[in-house]
Amino acid sequence: MDARVGSAILRPDVETRTPEEQRVRDRTAYRRQIAYLFRASPFYQRKLKQSGFADATAVGELEDIAALPFTEKDEIRASQAEAPPFGMHLAAPREKIARVFSTSGTTGDPVYIPVTRADIAMWVEISSRSYFAAGLRPGMTLVSTYNAGPFVAGVALDTVASLGLCHVPIGTGNTERLIRALELIRPQGLLCTPSYAMHLAELLLARGVAADRLGLERIAVAGEPGGGDPQIRRRLQTIFGATVCEAMGIGDISISLWGECDAQQGMHFCGGDFVHVELIDPQTGRPLAIEDGVEGELVYTALQREAAPLLRFRSRDQVVVFASPCSCGRRTMRVRCIGRTDDLLIVRGVNVFPTAVRSVVATFAPHVSGALLIRPRKHGVRQEPPLPVVVELASGVEPSDALAHAIESAIRAKLVVATKVELVRCGTLPRSEYKTKLVDFSAAQE
Repeated sequence: MDARVGSAILRPDVETRTPEEQRVRDRTAYRRQIAYLFRASPFYQRKLKQSGFADATAVGELEDIAALPFTEKDEIRASQAEAPPFGMHLAAPREKIARVFSTSGTTGDPVYIPVTRADIAMWVEISSRSYFAAGLRPGMTLVSTYNAGPFVAGVALDTVASLGLCHVPIGTGNTERLIRALELIRPQGLLCTPSYAMHLAELLLARGVAADRLGLERIAVAGEPGGGDPQIRRRLQTIFGATVCEAMGIGDISISLWGECDAQQGMHFCGGDFVHVELIDPQTGRPLAIEDGVEGELVYTALQREAAPLLRFRSRDQVVVFASPCSCGRRTMRVRCIGRTDDLLIVRGVNVFPTAVRSVVATFAPHVSGALLIRPRKHGVRQEPPLPVVVELASGVEPSDALAHAIESAIRAKLVVATKVELVRCGTLPRSEYKTKLVDFSAAQE
């Protein structure tokens, strides 16, 4: 790794290319990968032939990719059920598999993800670009709170070592150990989810610990949307006195595929040469232009994957795009994650992302703690108004009808949806040391 402390970009030759220059390179890699799929992947041989593509030549060029079928997560699960443990989409010999990770299984059965040494090296390169963009530099000491066991986040261990950082892995469920490490070791960097960062901030404030005197300079948050929310970011930066940048990955494709620079204007795509990204309309599946302000779902195609390559994989991550040049010098597209289409609720035809509701509620700080829970009255995506929302108050704040009505009015004005806000005292709603649950169907009647 040739990272330099004074460098602002880890791979200038890749990250400052124009989109046109990158596409030229991707065309060649795409043709090789398609040929590889037809040669080595029984899953894609069958899938593409059933869709009318007899061979790699029939698939065409990268510009024709929108004609190909999507790959869905449920297909990967079915593939592994058909040919356990790795599925019909395994495209590398078993003896080349170096590690086997799995997904968390939060939206279904866990999916096993085999990787070769070359696949791991690719993930390390991608995530190194992401972490470097977030301000992590050789010589820094970094505390991480991600589980490094069965999940792909474990590759973060390889990445941190490759970047030349001193790593203090804490993992989830060890908050007391984390606080002690922050006080004694005084690391410059922290890797965690935004939920955990908020939880940690609350604990430190409650204990009278001056979080801004712990020596943290960088907090890189990932694992869920929220790190780019202006209210959440402002609160974390104020409490810790550190710069907060967010990253985003997807276990099936790569960890930390996106990383935010100091401009804090969206996460840069860090997968150049390894992954091709598309933006589609999540309802129609039609491709969308990569332009400032366009919203859509991210779709990924591996360009150099050996063990479990994926073609037009639907991420279910809904984002807004920033395509104009960034002040940091990178020319890669940027995104801000709005939410996951898997979490979407539809209220009288209006799409509502729980993270969007949280963003509106967060504007009422310091009267609210930032914790909330949406409790739909019936199961399923479609809901009738008003949507029940439980909002937790800040410490010492008493419930009031005026505040509840003000929050309801703000949500209606911003999201065009009617809600019924219930205010509860500070500490009522659960906290998470990993990802925060924003929707609770336990009270649903249908």
